[in-house]
Amino acid sequence: MATLGETTNSPARKLRSIIITGASSGIGAYCARALKAEGWRVFATARKPQDIAALEADGIEAFYLDYCKPESIAALVTAVLDRTGGRLDALFNNGAYAQPGAVEDLPVAALKQQFEANFFGWHDLTRRLVPVMRRQGDGRIVHCSSILGLVPVRFRGAYSASKHALEALMLCQRQELAGSGVHVSLIEPGPVKSKIASNGLIWFLSNIDHENSVHRVDYAAQLERLRAGGSQSALKPGPEVVHAALRHALLSRRPRPHYVVTLPARIGAVLKRILPASMLYRLMAKRA
Repeated sequence: MATLGETTNSPARKLRSIIITGASSGIGAYCARALKAEGWRVFATARKPQDIAALEADGIEAFYLDYCKPESIAALVTAVLDRTGGRLDALFNNGAYAQPGAVEDLPVAALKQQFEANFFGWHDLTRRLVPVMRRQGDGRIVHCSSILGLVPVRFRGAYSASKHALEALMLCQRQELAGSGVHVSLIEPGPVKSKIASNGLIWFLSNIDHENSVHRVDYAAQLERLRAGGSQSALKPGPEVVHAALRHALLSRRPRPHYVVTLPARIGAVLKRILPASMLYRLMAKRA
């Protein structure tokens, strides 16, 4: 089996234009700059003007995108295709946030908003670009999912559900695109250094009535961790591990459907295969 370092750079596999969403920080920011340095024409997105300006300062073509605003998705696609003459070689759907909170404490509106940003918006952008890639007979679509889409844990129900739905929808599309030259891959990271935990704090405080919840004791520990920027570990890798998987998915002749990234994620995936379900979920509940 090919390793992540084995890619093919023959003329047939030189994909050189890509949209990367969620490039304000973390995985998206790193991958946008890394691929730019490798010779890709990168179209990166963010929501805040200062983040767009920072990307442009590094020579990256940057655009506003909010997955919850269909008009911004349409405007992005139009602007990028105008600049490329109607071509696009790759899409990396990455922009997302994590709504913490126990399932029983999740307002329906908060769950809908989570899906709007993490699922429906991704589908909208992908659907607009698939016909472009079909006409070309070539393209790569890569989604930054999560190990939580495969192995959910407590207090991450909204985020896990959005990623689980993403896994199902896009794996169906991978099968439907067979023979078209367009390939779909899912990257499933475990814990990676990013701002997703600290960014989740505002959603927790806005949508979860934590002081009146039966889970308030657990929430107190969760709040402390969120305010500290998430779990701290010297073993937590940086976004370069996702970039390595992304690069393989973009350049390999045989991109994988799944890229499980980081040791905790690989352990979780193995345990799901070998443990009885009841034992697995008891174990996961203790680690959440």
